[in-house]
Amino acid sequence: MSPPDFDSLFRAAGVTGWLYAADIDSGRDVGHRQDEPVPTASMFKVPLLVALCRQAEAGLLDLSDRVTVTAGDRASGPTGISAMLDDVTISLRDLAYLMITVSDNTSADVLLGRVGFDAVNAMLAGFGLDGTRVTHSARELLDSMSIDAGHGWPFVDPEDIARLSVLDPARTNRSTPRELARLFGMIWRDEAASEQSCAWMRGVLNMQVWPHRLASGFPYDDVAVSGKTGTLPTLRAESGVVEYPDGRRYAVSVVTRSFSTALNQPRADAVIGTAARMAVDHLRR
Repeated sequence: MSPPDFDSLFRAAGVTGWLYAADIDSGRDVGHRQDEPVPTASMFKVPLLVALCRQAEAGLLDLSDRVTVTAGDRASGPTGISAMLDDVTISLRDLAYLMITVSDNTSADVLLGRVGFDAVNAMLAGFGLDGTRVTHSARELLDSMSIDAGHGWPFVDPEDIARLSVLDPARTNRSTPRELARLFGMIWRDEAASEQSCAWMRGVLNMQVWPHRLASGFPYDDVAVSGKTGTLPTLRAESGVVEYPDGRRYAVSVVTRSFSTALNQPRADAVIGTAARMAVDHLRR
């Protein structure tokens, strides 16, 4: 059976799209430009989460350790500690929860400071995810946009967009749809870390609050969608796992770049769910 016409679907939504979906247990898959490098935006927080758990298992850190996050530690962002005003004392485990569920940039950067770029990238290399690398913190990503454009948010001028290094996978945190989905598959098969750690990561990823991308394609009470979104100017993405009541489960990664530079683009968000649903339906046939 031929795969869905993803190219026409993405173009009709005003985006360029990249997609990969795989049955986590059988390995049957479908893709569209799935091995091309893409910026990961906030999806870089998933390999950071895995590396954090592995370091805890190795005794290099304790997830119950408490840290105080001050105003000077804050990266900008609309959610979590990034949006707070006062000092916050919190455990590493709860920083990870905020980093994933509401994509808190400050929580991610505090954890990245503990875990380290080298540890994250060595882990990815050990997994054979050679196209996936974490090279910048959330604060560095955000600061680079102001430097590249010569002004602060928002970034809607096409000339500004063309200058943003965060949109060039050669100069920013990067992966491919296939490798992002592979990492999620490893978490769901208890291969990314211990069985206990993977179960905890699955629970946190299932608590992500954003319903407008992957989850929008599966509006059913008995279908569970877990994942992590990523957002940058013109870039909208989500990678995650869709679990059906019959026990079958699918790792999916969808990345889009919109033709328009407008900040609000519901079609670009919705096509992520639509494309994921088409991919999973194809694999279930």
